[in-house]
Amino acid sequence: MAPHIARRTRVALMTIVMFGIVVAFLAPLAQMTLTSLKSERQISQAHAPLLPSDPRTYTYRGQRYDVYLVPVDGAVRELALVKKGRTESGFVDPAEPEKGVITWRGSWRGLQPSWTLAPRWSNYSDVWNLIDFPRLLFNTVAIALIGTLGTVLSCTLVAYGFARFRFPGRGPLFTLLIATIFLPATVTLIPMYTVFAKIGWVGTWLPLLVPTFFANAYNVFLLRQYFMTIPREMDEAASIDGAGPLRTLRSVIVPQAWPAITAVTLFHFVYTWNDYFTPLVYLSGQPDLQPLQVGLAAFNGLYTHNPAYIQAGTMMTIAVPVLLFVCFQRTFVRGIMSTGVDK
Repeated sequence: MAPHIARRTRVALMTIVMFGIVVAFLAPLAQMTLTSLKSERQISQAHAPLLPSDPRTYTYRGQRYDVYLVPVDGAVRELALVKKGRTESGFVDPAEPEKGVITWRGSWRGLQPSWTLAPRWSNYSDVWNLIDFPRLLFNTVAIALIGTLGTVLSCTLVAYGFARFRFPGRGPLFTLLIATIFLPATVTLIPMYTVFAKIGWVGTWLPLLVPTFFANAYNVFLLRQYFMTIPREMDEAASIDGAGPLRTLRSVIVPQAWPAITAVTLFHFVYTWNDYFTPLVYLSGQPDLQPLQVGLAAFNGLYTHNPAYIQAGTMMTIAVPVLLFVCFQRTFVRGIMSTGVDK
């Protein structure tokens, strides 16, 4: 086999495999989207198509009849069943009703119904009103934005300190910071809740927001690794021009570290947006302060009989993180790849 043919074959196989992975990954999302557009009747109907569809009907002489796919003279036609029988039934052609009733021999129960596309877009407006979506959306956006701002500011400062300043104990301190990544959040949950309860913060947003202004090991590590790829000569040039450490950070480091900062921003924003357990613990009994994840869980418990409402609420909840990732995908990938450079 020629080298170029082998290369094209490998590329084709890789493309097919990657396409299959993408399809498998997106299949649940597609199923969720289609379910969110169905009515309760469409979901409960046996042998219903994948798309949100209703059985097609036809009005004949003031009465509504179901339309079936009927094999007639070697072709399949859409005919309305007007007279049911065991061995023969009467059908009317919706395209030519003036021809009257057509007698068809066979059991009508074995025929497949004809379906017409009927998405129920009102599911989204129903959920919007039933769940008080505007209020929950405001709470989620506020918590996510403030928490992300605190995380980016604090982690940038801490990472800058570890990347550029030399001070006694820098190595052990950074090792200790990274070690906290392996500390399960459940271990610190009860002590932190006890502290926040004693100072009266339980039932407010403060336990969710204040800790974000004290950095976290994961984001500090990502930013530090990226900062270390920026040549120190640029810091020295800024220092010669009279820039202090904060001015150097603002004018030299940050403009070149936007990919990493964007990655940290997206990481924390999506994490906060999807966080369910922490708001549930600290905002239990405060429905006016709860974010979407907690409100959606309560909503799902009330509407288990209608999966379309549950999926519609889920689709509305994940829309913002998906749009953010699509808009900043290239910058996000650059930031993640750059932080892996060994320094």
